[in-house]
Amino acid sequence: MISRLAIDVGATGIKGALVNIEEGTLLSDRIKYPTPKPATPADVAKVMNNIITDLKWEKGDIGIGFPAIVKNNVCLTASNIEKTWINTDISKVVKEQTGFDSHVINDADAAGIAEMTYGKGKHLDGTVIMLTLGTGIGSGVFKDGVLLPNFELGRMIYGDSVAEHYASNSARKTKDLDWEAYGGELNEFLLYVNRIFSPDQIIIGGGISKKFIKYGKFLDPTLPVTDATLQNNAGIIGAAMYAAQKQE
Repeated sequence: MISRLAIDVGATGIKGALVNIEEGTLLSDRIKYPTPKPATPADVAKVMNNIITDLKWEKGDIGIGFPAIVKNNVCLTASNIEKTWINTDISKVVKEQTGFDSHVINDADAAGIAEMTYGKGKHLDGTVIMLTLGTGIGSGVFKDGVLLPNFELGRMIYGDSVAEHYASNSARKTKDLDWEAYGGELNEFLLYVNRIFSPDQIIIGGGISKKFIKYGKFLDPTLPVTDATLQNNAGIIGAAMYAAQKQE
């Protein structure tokens, strides 16, 4: 059995667990801490260190899913994280605080890797889009099973602002939308995505995927959309898989 510790950094919570890479399952309880405010590099790294300590991890590189465009472990955007992260080498900050080497990937890309391997995307060819609906909208895009990294569909110009201000879970809460109204907002965004990219499958992930039955019935039945199998654990599982791949 190949195990790996992975951490999923979000705008409101930072969670981590031990993962069985070979089965795509958690080997431990999921540890979660609130994301510090402000979520500076030093403070977020301290929370990561708490998770590593709680899980008694002692050896091996760790995986990190991060809510930004990430290239070569460097954060390039900060839509839903403290702006002091921009141009920061995330792995360097983590190493200084925890002593562990890490491999960092966009959080929705991580979730997509897990779902494409162990969930609804398994064996699917064509264009598959994983959307994680949370504070923002993360997106992992795959072509014939190959990740096209750092798509930020939630930041597309949409309406009077950007898409995640309409169809994210935080937008639902801020506007106090019932499930029918939220389903309508999400439906319009999905139709827009479908019109531009013509995906073969759209997979809805993130914590709100657990409530898919409540809003899914308000989506256009012609849309190729389904809920994620791994739900809110996908980001952790995918980040662990990414770390294992990078260390090979």
